[in-house]
Amino acid sequence: QVQLVESGGGLVQAGASLRLSCAASGRTNSPYAMGWFRQAPGKEREFVAVISWAGRTTYYADSVKDRFTISRDNAKNTGYLQMNSLKPDDTAVYYCAASNYVYRDAHEYNYWGQGTQVTVSS
Repeated sequence: QVQLVESGGGLVQAGASLRLSCAASGRTNSPYAMGWFRQAPGKEREFVAVISWAGRTTYYADSVKDRFTISRDNAKNTGYLQMNSLKPDDTAVYYCAASNYVYRDAHEYNYWGQGTQVTVSS
């Protein structure tokens, strides 16, 4: 099993930046893709970004492309989501998740963190 813990959320103004971290523990020696998802109040959980084990493959949701950057440091068992030019629409609980492939469907992920709140004020 893989345990995931997110951190780095907070309250910021529109246009600001935040970097989320996702610390993994457990069976981290087995290759896994790391995805980020978010869920706003009253909305379904949506895909944000995903990165392959080696970091060579990344996918982004259209809504965050060119503003968010996903990365990982396998030596530290940690993944990151750098979020720039934040907008009020980015307000949500952000979750990291692990799977065996760079899926964009949340149902394909077996392991999830508890989430971290990101609030962007206008």
